[in-house]
Amino acid sequence: MLPVYICEDNARIRSMQKEYLEKQILIEGYDMEIALCSRHPEEILQAVAASPKRGIYFLDVELKGESMDGFTLGQEIRKLDSRGFLIYVTAFQDLAFETFRYHLEALDYIVKETTEQMLEGIQNSLNIITERMYNEKREQREYFTVKVMDIIKHIPLDEIMFFETSGRTHRIELHAKNDRIDFLGKMQELETQLKGHFLRVHRAYLVNVGKIEELDLKHREILMENGEKCLFSRNMKTTLLNEIQSSG
Repeated sequence: MLPVYICEDNARIRSMQKEYLEKQILIEGYDMEIALCSRHPEEILQAVAASPKRGIYFLDVELKGESMDGFTLGQEIRKLDSRGFLIYVTAFQDLAFETFRYHLEALDYIVKETTEQMLEGIQNSLNIITERMYNEKREQREYFTVKVMDIIKHIPLDEIMFFETSGRTHRIELHAKNDRIDFLGKMQELETQLKGHFLRVHRAYLVNVGKIEELDLKHREILMENGEKCLFSRNMKTTLLNEIQSSG
């Protein structure tokens, strides 16, 4: 969950930003939470230092009466959180170039000429952050690559339920969340390749343990998350139970 920090010297605007962000986080189901809302940059830095997680920072530029302005605060935040999202919310449009001079790599620069303009800018920033986080998570996923005819397919491992030997020689059937793919392969080679992710529960089945919904010990059947079933050998009962307990 991404912590959200607000540093704004105007109490009314600070409260408005906090209320709007809380509302959007609730409505849109963003994986975020308001960590701190303050006018004092020192409080922001103390909170970030105490909980060193990648965060989102909505910063005013001026911060009247404080020991540092928003740009200096941004520099200090960067020392603690090099991958955080900096968003400047200010009344001074002509200061936008300063974010480059300070090498802050700010995500956005929102000019608060009107309330509507400010809130729209905040929403746009949230959309950009959500998309970036999704893309980063997607890039970190592991994939199984298979050639079907002249087409190369990449299937996320976390969407594969199990592999099953086909009735034809050296043919394997991949059972994914919403797809089935028949391809040329050997179960033993797959077992070696996917060790640590999948378990050979039967001579005909290689199963994604994390996708097991329940075990029918009497009939030696495995119910997968997508509703499909496969068999497991008698000697795999204890191993399966241990795997499920450890993964749970």
